[in-house]
Amino acid sequence: MTPDSSSSTAGDTRPVVAVLFGGRSSEHAVSCVSAANVLAAIDRSAYRVIPIGITRQGTWRIVEDWEKFTFDPEAMPEVTDDGTSVIPSISEHREPLLHRGADGTLSELVVVDVYFPVLHGRYGEDGTIQGIFELSNTPFVGAGVLASAVSMDKHFMKAVMANSGIPACPFVLVTEVKYEHAPEVMTARVEQLGFPAFVKPCRAGSSIGVSKINDTSELDAALRAAFEHDNKVIVEPLVDGREIECSVLGSVYDRRARTSVPSEIVVGGDHEFYDFEAKYLDLDSVELICPADVDAETTAKIQDLAARTFKAFECTGLARVDTFVTADGEVLINELNTLPGFTPSSAYPQMWAASGLEYSELISELISIAMSDHARQAANQPTS
Repeated sequence: MTPDSSSSTAGDTRPVVAVLFGGRSSEHAVSCVSAANVLAAIDRSAYRVIPIGITRQGTWRIVEDWEKFTFDPEAMPEVTDDGTSVIPSISEHREPLLHRGADGTLSELVVVDVYFPVLHGRYGEDGTIQGIFELSNTPFVGAGVLASAVSMDKHFMKAVMANSGIPACPFVLVTEVKYEHAPEVMTARVEQLGFPAFVKPCRAGSSIGVSKINDTSELDAALRAAFEHDNKVIVEPLVDGREIECSVLGSVYDRRARTSVPSEIVVGGDHEFYDFEAKYLDLDSVELICPADVDAETTAKIQDLAARTFKAFECTGLARVDTFVTADGEVLINELNTLPGFTPSSAYPQMWAASGLEYSELISELISIAMSDHARQAANQPTS
């Protein structure tokens, strides 16, 4: 089985792009839908493409029917085990992927020229799989190991922002161990923040495990719900402001990253905040206003902080920076997402489209940045 196996690849010099999706996180389904859109948009005249899904148990396999991946509340998309697997190389010599058939026979697949991870959450955007790419000496789209790991953890993300002078929302860290042994102390610290407040797992995305609480009586249940996804949780007070996002694109070698026009998320219906259902299932309850209706001064402030955040974490490729804009014009950074969604409702590609960069061009730009960064890093490596 080979990339674009419907046609011969003999003598084909197009770079091979391996798109990875699915994975072991709670955002498995979101990843599948994002990947379907990325796979449909990659320019086949410029690249050969191999779609690799990762099951919830961590098995890599070729997925030929990725076109069927859409959000369906009754049957969410999933990469299932079909008895075959793909074995990645971790050799610095960039050896071919191996394919294990259902009968156990091994065959060489292809040498990957660039990985495009469309993986959300743990084991995807937290630096773990980026380590495999680094070990195999293969270019890849998005942030490296350190930037991915730090930005995935909301606790350490806030520490980096504080050290870099980037204004962020106040918070209290609650670990499962501390809450078990000193619940009164943790509760008192949360009460000092004030209510309403949001309880969030430190290392999860897509608003999974997030709860809004209105008083102390709701804290215990919210913490326990968050602990189902992580043993570290942050609690943040409600910020009375508009939710404004900004997309960032560029290389770690750029003096300043490019920023898109900002967009605003307006949530209605029965949703108190931008939860998983509002993001992906109940789209009629959410309006993405792009460009956001903000004045030029505020737009410039949002874009400047987004670019500064991107550089502070030494990101490369892409990132979405989420902010709160208060009534008096203060801009606070809420989160940094180094592998934002690419679903039809996702803000990242929509913001770039509104900025003049269409989806397929955006995908090509990200692949180009990945390959260029890798070549530059290789040129700077000392010879043995």
